[in-house]
Amino acid sequence: MNFELLPMRQFVTAFILVGVVYFGFITKSLSQTLPESKHTLVVIAHRGNHVNVPENTLASYKLAIVAGADYVEVDLRTTKDGHLIVLHDSKVDRITNGQGKISEMTLEEVKKLKVFNQNWKTHKIPEFREVLQTCKGKINIYLDFKEADVAQTWKQIEAAGMQHHVVVYLNKKEQYAEWKKIAPHVPLMTSLPEEMNNEEGLELFLKEMKISVLDNLSDPKLVKLANQLGVSVWLDVQDPKEGAVSWNAALKKGVNGLQTDKPAELVEYLK
Repeated sequence: MNFELLPMRQFVTAFILVGVVYFGFITKSLSQTLPESKHTLVVIAHRGNHVNVPENTLASYKLAIVAGADYVEVDLRTTKDGHLIVLHDSKVDRITNGQGKISEMTLEEVKKLKVFNQNWKTHKIPEFREVLQTCKGKINIYLDFKEADVAQTWKQIEAAGMQHHVVVYLNKKEQYAEWKKIAPHVPLMTSLPEEMNNEEGLELFLKEMKISVLDNLSDPKLVKLANQLGVSVWLDVQDPKEGAVSWNAALKKGVNGLQTDKPAELVEYLK
């Protein structure tokens, strides 16, 4: 198209149409990198479905599958002897009968720990490979990448055949380059830096980093802009008072997904 031959009004119209097509292409191409979800609004089970069983255990992930969630959040850490395990905290003190940092414990020591539970059934801190096998073919993984080796992590993901069913949450800036080097096509997720929490900052950030999902946009204008730029927004709504009121408030912002402590209830609410 030769824009020089068009009257101004037609030029503006053509420019807008090109922009719509361009942004539509970006949205489609980026959204295709995300794993397929059952729901239009993505439902993420925060540390699994841990209402009646301990967080980040195989039991909590199995119950998230039963609840119909699209993703389970999996917190990844590494033992002293280099094994990948799943635990939110850097220490085992809060949820087990032991004490100390995971990074200073061997896998054998970790496996001897008992995870606390209100019904007193025995649960264990799982290895990442066990979680992958539990989730395979049933649910996607929202991998909260705490402390681990990217190459080792990706090797286990590929071995489990889960390479198209994982979104990786980055906790450190240097993790971005590592993941782009080892697994350049895996969809990445992170938070927008506080100092860039405006339209100009958001656009600049997304030019510098190829991110598929952001988790901390609460301004509907920023959510809309992120979507126009091909980036999904998944908000955390887990809270002791979580329910229809907080879900509805989040939905009004135009977000694409919610991380919840009540996945079964949220799935029913969305129906």
